[in-house]
Amino acid sequence: MSMLEYGVVHARQPTLTHLRSPHQPLATSSSSSSSLINVAAQPLHIHHSSLPTSVNKFRKLRMRKRSGAGGGMMMVKATSVASSERSAGGGSGEMREVKAVVTIVPNATKIFQEIVSRVKEDIADLLGKSLLLELLSSEVDSESGLEKPKISAYAHKTLKNADNHIIYEAEFLVPEDFGTVGAILVENEHHKEMFLKDIQVIGLDDGAPTFHSSCGSWVHSKFDNPIKRIFFNNKPLDLRRGGWAALAGRDVAWLAEREEALTADLLDRFGWGFRPPSLCSQSEGDPAAQIARQRTPPTALRLGSYLPCETPEGLKEYRKKELALMRGFGIKVREAHDRIYDYDVYNDLGDPDSDLDLLRSYVRNSKQRCVCAEDESFSGVKQLSFAFNTVSSVLHAIVPTLQTYFIDSNLPFPFFTAIDKMYNEGINIPELPHKSVLDLFPRLMKAVTDLNSRVICFETPAVFEKDKFSWFRDDEFARQLLAGINPHAIRRVTEWPLKSNLDPEIYGSAESSITTELVEKEIKGLMTVEEAMEQKRLYVLDYHDIFIPYVSKVRELENTTLYGSRTLFLLTQDNILKVVAIELTRPKSDTQPQWRQVFTPGWDATSSWLWRMAKAHVLAQDSGYHQLVSHWLRTHCCTELYIIATNRQLSAMHPIYRLIDPHFRYTMEINALAREALINAGGIIESCFSPGKYSIELSSAAYDLQWQFNTEALPEDLISRGLAEKDEAAPHGLRLFISDFPYANDGLLIWDSIKQWVSDYVNYYYPDPKLVETDEELQAWWTEIRTEGHGDKKDEPWWPVLKTPKDLIQIITTIVWVTSGHHAAVNFGQYDFAGQEWKEFVDKPEIALLHTFPSQAQASKVMAVLDVISTHSPDEEYMGEHMEAAWKDDPEISAAFERFRGRLMEIEGIIDSRNLDPELKNRHGAGVVPYQLLKPFSEPGVTMKGIPYSISI
Repeated sequence: MSMLEYGVVHARQPTLTHLRSPHQPLATSSSSSSSLINVAAQPLHIHHSSLPTSVNKFRKLRMRKRSGAGGGMMMVKATSVASSERSAGGGSGEMREVKAVVTIVPNATKIFQEIVSRVKEDIADLLGKSLLLELLSSEVDSESGLEKPKISAYAHKTLKNADNHIIYEAEFLVPEDFGTVGAILVENEHHKEMFLKDIQVIGLDDGAPTFHSSCGSWVHSKFDNPIKRIFFNNKPLDLRRGGWAALAGRDVAWLAEREEALTADLLDRFGWGFRPPSLCSQSEGDPAAQIARQRTPPTALRLGSYLPCETPEGLKEYRKKELALMRGFGIKVREAHDRIYDYDVYNDLGDPDSDLDLLRSYVRNSKQRCVCAEDESFSGVKQLSFAFNTVSSVLHAIVPTLQTYFIDSNLPFPFFTAIDKMYNEGINIPELPHKSVLDLFPRLMKAVTDLNSRVICFETPAVFEKDKFSWFRDDEFARQLLAGINPHAIRRVTEWPLKSNLDPEIYGSAESSITTELVEKEIKGLMTVEEAMEQKRLYVLDYHDIFIPYVSKVRELENTTLYGSRTLFLLTQDNILKVVAIELTRPKSDTQPQWRQVFTPGWDATSSWLWRMAKAHVLAQDSGYHQLVSHWLRTHCCTELYIIATNRQLSAMHPIYRLIDPHFRYTMEINALAREALINAGGIIESCFSPGKYSIELSSAAYDLQWQFNTEALPEDLISRGLAEKDEAAPHGLRLFISDFPYANDGLLIWDSIKQWVSDYVNYYYPDPKLVETDEELQAWWTEIRTEGHGDKKDEPWWPVLKTPKDLIQIITTIVWVTSGHHAAVNFGQYDFAGQEWKEFVDKPEIALLHTFPSQAQASKVMAVLDVISTHSPDEEYMGEHMEAAWKDDPEISAAFERFRGRLMEIEGIIDSRNLDPELKNRHGAGVVPYQLLKPFSEPGVTMKGIPYSISI
């Protein structure tokens, strides 16, 4: 039992539905006992007696008799529930008639529900008691200061629309003085949850919409949880229908002076006498109140997106209590239907009950988190689509089938042509999965027209198809560091000689064996090392310190080896990276001294094959680092923290919530799938990538050593790695030291476009800088990200402060970039780049080299998984393609979004033209795959382009 400021919890878990205000008498109807708290509030200083006649008579609707359904739509009068609500509070005067239209998406995963439940739901629909709706006014009663009585009615199933969505409708009789509908409570009378797409309320006299909420949320059954769901309005303020209440606190002369849009007619309607308290606060001394009085009218003319201080009186407590529910009140026992966001470590990766070798301990500062919130599940649409079913099926059906095909899972490729056969002839699987599973793989498993052939063929990766021998060349090895799927590891050499930061007493000598003499010999007198550093031409791929602590442990695993590595590059005059040397290191142990060797491109047979083997080890490390750090840690994992904090601290009506929410869709669910079969003990990552069972532990170590929020921003990331410097005269205010750097060049276009869109949005809602500091939800959100999500880094000096709109713009742009551009760059090229990595090292005469490759079983499993996670779903939601409903209804935000969309379309053309420029050799040339990973839009499939809003695969 928990005490709250305005009431007492009377249920098994904290609910809004069982709280009541000490200032309000108990409701007289049975339905009101399960409604959200009614709370006393300070009365607005508005007197009905002083209102002009034009207001009292404005848009009164006459009640009309209806003989039945019109236009195929079922018209339902308000039930006795609505009557009892009105009798409790007493609405008076003329009534207006409105209709609520609710869109439900069928639950694709529960098509075969048990017959009993389905019959119960059909009966509930037939009786008209399947979905209870309660309209909440954004205003409070002007005399008592209490919440206005709710208007309730049951919605009835009517028809299906063109998208096969189910439509429910309810009709309400609303008192003229009810004001604007600010929110709707929903109670699901079915025995199963339903996915509520949106709710609209329209006037029956003129069809004008007065309420719209793009819900996009699961609504639990009341039999599972008595809490009613609340959905807030995201329609802009309608001055014609009670919208004047949101302007209470505005001096009329002030409005007239600053808002041309308020015509003389409207000013006449607002010409009553009232004392002008702040819209944000009743306290004249409140800083937020003083700021609010200086705000420009357009921000006051919104309904739907509110800063906390702007919240209409009728919705203030609903806003607070909804957030309290999302935090869970500290309740530890969670149910599947709960909408609770909380922090915890990933403690579900191991499976010691089935095998002690699958025991995994989580690392204290791993910051990998989980959440219990049904809304993070895929919607019905997404469940029907390619994304969810394909990922799940490839992990649980195709991969195990491939595993059983290979008698020896460690069997290497016997010769080069055996790899070609995977694409040309396929793999003959004795027990092919059922055709319904294969149907999900239109691209991955090609040429299975005759199911009895039991042959699975893989698509030829684009890199291999473009130039069959590109894998063999050093220039392609180097080019992919700038235009491949892992451009996040290379950095400029700023100190010489190269040194380790690890303890030499434990790991051996810190100084690299790559010497000045060796480097100057390899670059054949073009320049000295000192000159190369001064001219910013020396670069390194340094996988020494991150891998060395795991080398000894990994080498104890069966059929596995590992080294630490450093690879040195020289930037040529043509902006091409030339590989100079590779150093492989094995640390000292109790039985062996430290071992190090430097390899260089050779001309004789022995040195040539040793060079290829050295590259093989570097590529294995780069592949592991890409998956575990650049991809998993920096996008999937860390985004969870933003999602949790956003849902715990920002109301659904907060403008920043509505800005960033599209970038969080489905990430929690896809991460849950990853924990089941990708990053779990014995999963794809552990069984196929070089750190083996220590993969997630290495990812956690990388977080501890390398992760900083400020350098997640693309410009700061490039600067921190020595790849760029600030230059106001340069494009994007940044001068790149490698001018032909496809990822950076295209990425900065996307970054600037995101930042301009975020700037337009933030500056609209925060015209006064002080509003950022006084926004308690926003400040709590940022504090929680730093102190809870990243608690062990909370005192780091690099955390940005959040005091001004400029600070907020940088923070939001960084988060949006991580979920969109960064993730697209590291994810959607995986099959076409990583899918051919082992070919880099195959050569028939060198059996030893073939044994350093992934085995046939490992290669097949990785190919299957990479193909799927590189694929765009048919219903992919690309950033900038479609406008969110919460933005569409506000003209200024809508216009800003259209500008954003236009810039992204321009970027498409810019990238196309760059890929045709013969001067840009890292993205154009014979056999070179053009760099398209940051093209904003794409068709479905494996396309190596397209930037979705969120991390949904």
